Amino acid sequence: MPTLKITRIEAIRQRLRDHGAKPCHEQRVLQAWARVQSVDTRRRRAEDFLPLRVRALLPALTAELGALARLRAEHPGADGSARLLVELADGQTVESVLLPQGGLCVSTQVGCAVGCVFCMTGRTGLRRQLGSAEIVAQVVLARGLRAVARVVFMGMGEPAHNLTNVLAAIELLGTSGAIGHKDLVVSTVGDRRVFERLPLGPVKPALAISLHSTRAQLRAQLLPRAPRIDPAELVELGERYARATGYPIQYQWTLLAGINDTDAELDGIASLLAGKYAMMNFIPYNSNDGLPFTRTARERAAALAGALQRRGIVTRLRNSAGQDIDGGCGQLRARALPPDAA
Repeated sequence: MPTLKITRIEAIRQRLRDHGAKPCHEQRVLQAWARVQSVDTRRRRAEDFLPLRVRALLPALTAELGALARLRAEHPGADGSARLLVELADGQTVESVLLPQGGLCVSTQVGCAVGCVFCMTGRTGLRRQLGSAEIVAQVVLARGLRAVARVVFMGMGEPAHNLTNVLAAIELLGTSGAIGHKDLVVSTVGDRRVFERLPLGPVKPALAISLHSTRAQLRAQLLPRAPRIDPAELVELGERYARATGYPIQYQWTLLAGINDTDAELDGIASLLAGKYAMMNFIPYNSNDGLPFTRTARERAAALAGALQRRGIVTRLRNSAGQDIDGGCGQLRARALPPDAA
């Protein structure tokens, strides 16, 4: 029987079934992998539980799973974060970010097709999709370094463009991976498929929407290949999901000096989010060499957050992880690639 290439969770399951595993055996192996545990438990040893052929498969399977995501470089930040350059089995690289307080940001694609003009990842275009097992493998790799209790799908790539694999990874992490559903956060620029498919799964993650402007024309300039959904409609779609799941929508807003940090945008946000089950995350821009954007001054960013909070919108001014290590998304990968490959 030919060996299946393992990049998807379903391929792992099929490999186990081909060796006589029943659903309970699949569950135990996948749980041990996702939680970085032994297949032995305090109550039952693998030899008393797993079929002989499955036990014989485990060394090779474990090695193959370990090759899905390998640490190529780690760049710790003073804030407790760490940018990880992760090498996949085919030699491609993606980025993950260990966040303070048990968080992890993972990638869903090699590159990205959205082309946000302020993002280094967008400059490379889309190389390929990550399989569901490759997404989970980033969590497994991170759990080998520190505890992970929250996963945000906010690294390289647009999750909506790889939704089948993202949803399969979410289902495993929210069940066998022991991560709370509200602690799985899908970030999107706004795609109708997200709002259609996320409510249908057994694990319903929280949702973050990259807004960046309340003006449709400016947003189209900043996110040139994002779906053309008017910001007001996008907020309404988010509101429906928030009310259905009980989790507030996290709106993401990268602050770009002189572009989207104006009083007019502040008024637009206050109007759009008034009465909505939502919070605004202001994110200081991580400077990227070669891109014509600068970070909003900290004093101005704090003033914007305070003004919005006073107008009744829950607002957080986030510390963009890894600023001291020049760690904007895509930068570690770009530095590791040859000049003609970045």
